[in-house]
Amino acid sequence: MAVMSYAAAAADALAIAMQADPRVVALGEDLGRGGIFGQYRGLAERFGPQRVIDTPISEATIVGAAVGMALTGLKPVVEMRVMDFALCAMDEIVNQAAKNRYMFGGQGRVPAVIRMPIGIWSASAAQHSQSLESWFAHVPGLVVMTPGTPQDNHSLLRAAIDCGDPVAYLEHKELWALEGEVDTQMAGQIGRARTLRAGRDLTLVSWSKAVHDCMAAARALAADGVDTEVIDLRTLWPWDRDAVLASAARTGRVLVVHEAVQVAGFGAEIAATLAEHSGARVARLGAPRVPVGYAPVLEAQARLSVPGIVARARALLDRSGPTGQATKLPS
Repeated sequence: MAVMSYAAAAADALAIAMQADPRVVALGEDLGRGGIFGQYRGLAERFGPQRVIDTPISEATIVGAAVGMALTGLKPVVEMRVMDFALCAMDEIVNQAAKNRYMFGGQGRVPAVIRMPIGIWSASAAQHSQSLESWFAHVPGLVVMTPGTPQDNHSLLRAAIDCGDPVAYLEHKELWALEGEVDTQMAGQIGRARTLRAGRDLTLVSWSKAVHDCMAAARALAADGVDTEVIDLRTLWPWDRDAVLASAARTGRVLVVHEAVQVAGFGAEIAATLAEHSGARVARLGAPRVPVGYAPVLEAQARLSVPGIVARARALLDRSGPTGQATKLPS
């Protein structure tokens, strides 16, 4: 075990993959100087400019080149700096990378990892603070991963590189400095959630940075005697339906929490699945449908808060059925 930051964990995972497999290459802007968050620090010096490739400022060109690399046998790791910039490469991601394996009968595959950091980035305003994970979960052919800890950013990045299909790899812009213990031998599992806290009264389902807010909310609720289970999905497609449904069966109430805009967010998919396949009460909490403001007071309106999660959880707990008794699945 070693203590690493979220950024250093990713750099270490990529270094291990590059050392083990000469087909793994990295390309994007500013990689030669370690990336804007330090997530490539030391790689250019170690592997050289043929494998850590600085590119022009053209996201469509970067992803287009990566698709070509992948189809000819390489395993590119693509840096988009922030998710917002990846919108300039949507055709390459959605129409080329995601669909190639299907359209050519499996003759071609695109084992590319496209790193698109999500979330609010303090004082960076509306074009640098978006969480658009539901867009990519909607696209057939893409795997969507959302690591929320240094350990997951190490394990899941390596799993993404080994996946064999295109991966939308969504780190959070404000987690880069987060430190934690990392077992560099631990294998990541695509599509497997992790239960961070067991509970019997309520389930909080989340991913990425919002998981940390959910854990804080669970501690606040515990002070009032509410035993809260917290699930980190870690992968949005495929997502761990079994883990969420099993938790819903135990607690009878599920609150899905995400930083993305609540309208049409991935929480709606989870809520619909719970409505169709469980008897649990379900609620969602996401951001309002407004651009993220630059001014701190406006930015705060788009952020999740621990008191906001606690209030929404209490409202869900207070709801009762026609008889006045809380509705819960039979044990």
